[in-house]
Amino acid sequence: MMLPGYPEAAPLAGLAGGALIGIAAALMLLGLGRIAGVSGLAAKAVGLGGSGISRSGAWMFVIGLPLGALIVSAATGGIEASFANPVTLAIAGVIVGIGTRLGSGCTSGHGVCGVSRLSTRSIVATLTFMVTGIATVAVMNALGLEVL
Repeated sequence: MMLPGYPEAAPLAGLAGGALIGIAAALMLLGLGRIAGVSGLAAKAVGLGGSGISRSGAWMFVIGLPLGALIVSAATGGIEASFANPVTLAIAGVIVGIGTRLGSGCTSGHGVCGVSRLSTRSIVATLTFMVTGIATVAVMNALGLEVL
């Protein structure tokens, strides 16, 4: 399925990925009573987090994220990140990590889990993520650094 103006779009893959994220978040909440917020789990894994899941459980979750990506990459013939080099991605990851600690959560915790529970704090945080992302793309495009 191709979307006009977006030849690289993969809406069915996105739908499947979103469904898997939702199922994983629901299973974690129902099975462990824990929100599947990646920043909180990563903080717990390295000893900066608070309560909830055990540290070893947090490590399993954190290790499972790149492991899952490697499995998908091997099964589908590879994932190409042509938009940035590994150093840029690592720096961006650190900046995002700092932001998630300042914002008391990340897009998975607020956007997937919090919004589905109708948390006001999560709805505000998710709207902030979205508005900031849209503004960033608009500024980059205006500067001639087209990203979309």
